Amino acid sequence: MAEQLTIPAGSKAEKYAFLLPQIRSVVSNETNRIANLANVSAMLREMFGFFWVGFYLVEGDQLVLGPFQGPLACTRIRKGRGVCGTAWEKKELQWVPDVDLFPEHIACSSSSRSEVVVPLIRKDEVWGVLDVDSVQLNYFDETDTYWLAKLCDEILSSL
Repeated sequence: MAEQLTIPAGSKAEKYAFLLPQIRSVVSNETNRIANLANVSAMLREMFGFFWVGFYLVEGDQLVLGPFQGPLACTRIRKGRGVCGTAWEKKELQWVPDVDLFPEHIACSSSSRSEVVVPLIRKDEVWGVLDVDSVQLNYFDETDTYWLAKLCDEILSSL
């Protein structure tokens, strides 16, 4: 059966609210974590046109590139380094309006200008992060951070 994403007109919040049950439906019918993360990446990019969206997964003392949509990406990130490594270390969402102002930002692409990273935490341990980038400065807002965090909670409950 072919999968299809429905993209409604409306505000950003309305689109996130519409997307969440579609993601829930896709991930609830699949047990493979990589397949689910790949589909979530694709759905977010298709719905919002993000420059880059994907997951980094914890392997030992590094985050390793997982399923993503977008241009070539950094493969490994140390804990505490860059936006992703900081989200992992602090176990906190990182919302960065201008990545050039973020200490030790890792420029996987010079086109990325703003970023949100949400840690995926289970039993007080981070097992990965969701990383979303835009080519526009100050692109993300409270709507994005709220819904991306909510989406990550949904992913965690399904995996």
